[in-house]
This record gives sequence, structure tokens and C-alpha cells, in this order.
Amino acid sequence: MRYRYTRYTGEDLEGIDLDELVSKLSRLLLSSGFDSPYGDPSDGDDDDRSLQSLHDAILDALLNGGLLSDDAIQRLLGDPADADQAGGQSRLEELIQELIRQLAGQGYISLDSDAPPESGTGGGFGRDTSPARFQVTDKSLDFLGYRALRDLLGSHGRSSVGRHDTCELATGVEAGGASKPYEFGDTLNLDASGTILNAVQRAPAGQDGAIDVQYRDLMVAQGEYQSSCATVLMLDCSHSMILYGEDRFTPAKQVALALSHLIRSQYPGDALNAVLFHDSAEEIPLKQLARVRVGPYYTNTREGLRLARRILERQRKDMRQIVMITDGKPSALTQADGRIYRNAFGLDPTIIRETFAEVANCRRAGIMINTFMLARDYELVSFVRRVAAVCRGKAYFTTPYTLGRYVLMDYMDKKTKTVH
Repeated sequence: MRYRYTRYTGEDLEGIDLDELVSKLSRLLLSSGFDSPYGDPSDGDDDDRSLQSLHDAILDALLNGGLLSDDAIQRLLGDPADADQAGGQSRLEELIQELIRQLAGQGYISLDSDAPPESGTGGGFGRDTSPARFQVTDKSLDFLGYRALRDLLGSHGRSSVGRHDTCELATGVEAGGASKPYEFGDTLNLDASGTILNAVQRAPAGQDGAIDVQYRDLMVAQGEYQSSCATVLMLDCSHSMILYGEDRFTPAKQVALALSHLIRSQYPGDALNAVLFHDSAEEIPLKQLARVRVGPYYTNTREGLRLARRILERQRKDMRQIVMITDGKPSALTQADGRIYRNAFGLDPTIIRETFAEVANCRRAGIMINTFMLARDYELVSFVRRVAAVCRGKAYFTTPYTLGRYVLMDYMDKKTKTVH
């Protein structure tokens, strides 16, 4: 059977869920440099942001992602025997161009030019295509965070979550338990009826109706203590995160997006900051996290912890914690004069000593460090376990595929922990 190509009418778009397409494109939209691990993220050569790469990713999603039925794919592809005939592009190419326009029109991406994407002279997005670029929008990143959160929690039966409820009954604002006699230090969440009843039972009202309320009569209402939490998500972006045949940085960024969406939607009283550590360390806005790539090369864990501690010391929350995601040993150290000392061979005693000194500083500041390790080397396991022991935190040894579940479940487990 032969198919005759006609002008594209858009009918095949009816079977495509644009939100599902964005989910399929998440690896591209959150690109970490895995396709060019030795590239310099500062050289401006970002092939992952070209319309050619977007075209190829959409094509793969349509053909292999289950977005179209087999009949629809066959109808769009037509007869391979007609592939070299004149008469313009195939309907599949036109469909991809229309999807790019819709992604831009609905705010999931922004194009560097106002002109719609056009094909090259070869009948597709070939090498003769102009070097057009696209950018990921905040709407797209927010949606990816929502989908990541839904997928991670939905697989464990967590359809809804609330604030960080603890198992302790305290005299907080939320009254739900039985009242108790007032003790020094309790919040004066006064149970008026209980207090008056105690006073009347102790001494009946006088002739003028006055009730003598004394200190021992005071009753306060108990409630479930609901804590607030300040978190710094500390991400290792050294080059080891994309080497050795595995992209570990993109899952870390997905965790950051999911955690950000969780806090914004369910824990509005909490705070979340992001710190990247490599040769040095810097804080970045959460909305920029999904756009960063790995690099430079080394792992300055001490500098990352120091910056995270300074951020958390400004927060006035019940809980303050660092969530550190890494796959490598500390291999760099910022010296007093600002120079960076680097040693990638083994566990350098100077670097390790200074790193543990900063871990101790975090403990003295009341900051817990929970480490999520993406490697299983013996020396690294020992290092992470010692960090957990010093700061009374936790150590998780996980993979890029289970990282998100562990981070989110650990975060929500704070609901059942006592906060002093």
C-alpha cells in the first residue's frame, strides 16, 4: 500500500498528551552533560539545547514512548519506498514541528527566536538547520517536579502528605489532646474551662461571684507538635557524577525539583536551599538548579558543608538539616589564602581532617547531615558512616534509580521524630 503525502492537518495531535510528552523529555530538559562528559560547561557549546536535539528526543518519544498507537505511527511514516520522492516533508516531521510550536506556545520551552522552527533543506532537522536554541521555562521545571513527586510517592501509597507532625504532645497552637496542669516552660495555651473548674472545686465562689484562680489551678491544652524544617540540598557536581557510564547528576536534579514541589505545596513553612560543590561551592536559586551542568572536576566537601552551615544558621526553624548527595570522596580543600588544594588519589589526610572538622561544626550548630552515597567503595562507605556518627545523621547507600524515594521518604519521616 502506498501513502500520498498531503498538507498536515493536525489530526494526529489529538492522541498526544502534551504533559506526558514533557515527562518523556525530562532527561533532555534536565541535561547534565552526560552526552559530552569531558565538555567544559562554561564554553557555551550546548548541543543539548539545540532544536535538533529537541527534534530527535520528540521523535524517539513518539516512536518508542507509547504516545502514539502503532496504526498512527504507520500512517505518519508512510511507505518507505516513497522516502526519496519530492513533495516536501513527511507528516511525522510536520507533527514534530507542530509539537515544538505547541510546547513553546504553552510555555514549556522558549525559543531563542520568535520565528517558528523550520526544517533544513534536506527535509528534516538536519545538519543544515540554523543553530537555533531553546530554553527550559520555570513552568516546565515546576511540572517536572510535580510529576517526579507524584511518581515517587504514588508508588508507595503516599497520595497526600501534610506538615511535619511529631509523636510528641506539646502545648502548641493545634489543640487536640487532653489538657494538663501548667508547668513552667509550657506555652500558655490556656484551657479556660479546665482552669475555672479547678479553682471552683478548690474554693467555691464567694458571695460576690468572684473566683480565686491560683497558679496550681492553671490548665493548658495539649496539641500535636508540628515542626518546621530548614533544609540545604547539597549536590556533588564533580565530573564523577556523569562518568563511568552512568548519569548520576540528572536524578539528583529530579530529586531537588520533587523536594522543592513537596515543600512548596505541602510544607509551606519549611525552607529549602541548594548548594553545589565541586572544586569550590556556591549557592544557586532553586529555579536555576535544573539548568546547571557538572563541573569543575574535584569534590570540595568541606567548602560545601561550610556554606550550607552558614545558610542554615540564618534560619530559625525547629529542625535544620543538610541533605548531601555525592558519589565521590573529598578531593579538594579551600585554603586560608583562597587557593584550592587538590588531590584525587586516595583519602588525603589533610582534606579528610578539615572535612570532619566542618562536620563537627555542623553538629555544634545543631545541624543534622543525612548523606546519600551513590557509590560503594570501601573507603567511601567508611567516610560516610563516620560523618553520620559525628553529626548523628543517617547514611544511605543507594543508586540513581532509588535516590528520589530515599530522599523524600527520609524527609517525610521527620513527621514522626521528636523535636526538642
